[in-house]
Amino acid sequence: MVGKKSKGKSRILRKGEPRKLKSKTFKRVFVRTPGGRTVVHFKKRKPNKARCARCGKMLHGVPRERPYKMRNMAKTKKRPTRPFGGYYCGACMREIIKEKVRT
Repeated sequence: MVGKKSKGKSRILRKGEPRKLKSKTFKRVFVRTPGGRTVVHFKKRKPNKARCARCGKMLHGVPRERPYKMRNMAKTKKRPTRPFGGYYCGACMREIIKEKVRT
């Protein structure tokens, strides 16, 4: 395409600026550095809520955090302490325990 002009705005990408973070998908957080500059950090979205493996209902007591935050949490804060906690919802858990007792 020799001789044709490009349509639309040309975007200038500055050095050290990752292109993938420039979208509106990420929340902008203004951070003050020790040097006195204010820089923009991009915060990623939270993952989807945990769901029951049997019925697909949303699980209560399971936090909706990114893996780096989940790693720093105590085990008791990551999931309920009941049997099958964090995997099955309360109703499905009751049914599974009843089935195991009956057989």
